[in-house]
Amino acid sequence: MDEKTSTARVALKWGLIIGIGTIIYSIVLFTLDLTTNRGLSVLTYGIFIAGLVLAMREFRTANGGYMTYGEGVGLGALASAIAGVLSSAFSVFYMTVIDPGFQERLMDQTREQLEEQGQLSDEQIDQAIEMGQSFQSPGLLFVFGIFGSILIGVLLTLIIAAIMRRNKANPFE
Repeated sequence: MDEKTSTARVALKWGLIIGIGTIIYSIVLFTLDLTTNRGLSVLTYGIFIAGLVLAMREFRTANGGYMTYGEGVGLGALASAIAGVLSSAFSVFYMTVIDPGFQERLMDQTREQLEEQGQLSDEQIDQAIEMGQSFQSPGLLFVFGIFGSILIGVLLTLIIAAIMRRNKANPFE
């Protein structure tokens, strides 16, 4: 009987790679002060997609060219969780230790954008900013970062695993 490669081993490897990739990309965005640029922030999804595709391809190759949909989804979800823990830990570290004024600048930019839109009164803008600040604690940022990464990762994984799966003709082999 063939030894089957573990999805956990591949997910750990690729979760670390995806996490480190998103951290490096975040450092570039933080350094160039481009974190609020939505176009550049979307490239993070590209890092996730590439990492998940490569992880599933490695797993499928190591298992004789076969991977079930469930194995792909499990692998992708675990890799996304690992990447989420790493990238969230870095983001919290950056915002609390390296650049503690980052969140304040972000709130100021949000205020400016809301004022430019002109759809809200000053009181409503103040309430929106207050509400946003209540979710800025390091613990909440960490937890929301992990859940966000898992959610996005699982949604991407559902699609990628459906494309990359290859079932054996005889499931009893």
